Amino acid sequence: MPDTTPPEGRLLAPASVAEALSVSVDEVIALVMEGRLRGIRIGESRQWRIEEASVSDYLDDEAEDARRMALWRQSNAASFPELWGHGRVRNPD
Repeated sequence: MPDTTPPEGRLLAPASVAEALSVSVDEVIALVMEGRLRGIRIGESRQWRIEEASVSDYLDDEAEDARRMALWRQSNAASFPELWGHGRVRNPD
């Protein structure tokens, strides 16, 4: 759920975040609603603003997820001897 307290740091418009992430503005708002980006609604028109630091945190999280998926794929392709260090290695480098 979006934060209700004013954040520390710079606030970005959803369109700026969408451009930086190469996604739509609707996807940015959905990320805020999911809690993956920190944002608040400000002003009389209640426009969304996204914390700049949360965009960086989101990108770090996505990079970590990608790293873990790559490791998972590697482990699925490894043979037991490769994992445990005993026996014949199926696909030596």
